[in-house]
Amino acid sequence: MAGAAAPHRPDEGSGAPPCHPGPGHSARLPGVEIDTGSGPARVELDKPRKPAFLLVLTHGAGGGVDSADLLAARAAGRELGGAVARVLQPYRVRGAAAPGSPVRQDAAWLEIIEALRRKVPRVPLVQGGRSNGARVACRTAQAAGARAVVALAFPLHPPGRPERSRAAELRAAGTAVLVVNGAQDPFGIPDSADASRVVVLSGETHALSKQPESIRNTVESWLREVLDLDGD
Repeated sequence: MAGAAAPHRPDEGSGAPPCHPGPGHSARLPGVEIDTGSGPARVELDKPRKPAFLLVLTHGAGGGVDSADLLAARAAGRELGGAVARVLQPYRVRGAAAPGSPVRQDAAWLEIIEALRRKVPRVPLVQGGRSNGARVACRTAQAAGARAVVALAFPLHPPGRPERSRAAELRAAGTAVLVVNGAQDPFGIPDSADASRVVVLSGETHALSKQPESIRNTVESWLREVLDLDGD
């Protein structure tokens, strides 16, 4: 991988859920590099021969793409026959621990999405991530043309600062948004009015590391619904 390896962060979770690949999957295409105005991003792309949709996921502020909740969402997407991309954003590739300017971060994200849509064309786009990555996915959903957003561990406010709410980012997504948060998340829990669906997992913190199968099942059910995968 280009740049410094992403260190483990306590709020990023750990471990991996069982993988349930959908039918027709080819081998993973590891380490795809995408150039952006903020530097290269690194993408782990799982692409079936005939993908039903494209699911693009990214990490929290100081984390990587192998946290338990991201791997659970990846498994859900693969189970349903989607192409799943896990994106290590440019600032992490170059070894930075914080994303810096949201404007630059969002601009780079949209460049990544554009490149991925060329690799996986003519299918619905769902984008998402955990924590800071969920914020990026919400902020850019309309510009990216996303059909839906998966927001894992959405950080409603800084710990102990509920007056600094980020609920407006959820509402600004302009599309269907699934929120999955832990009941003991110090970053807060979004209100049900701020997203299409809010699922709160008891016993979970911001890491969302203890119940990967619950997360996988929740994301899978949601994708089936918003993409009408069981329809004619």
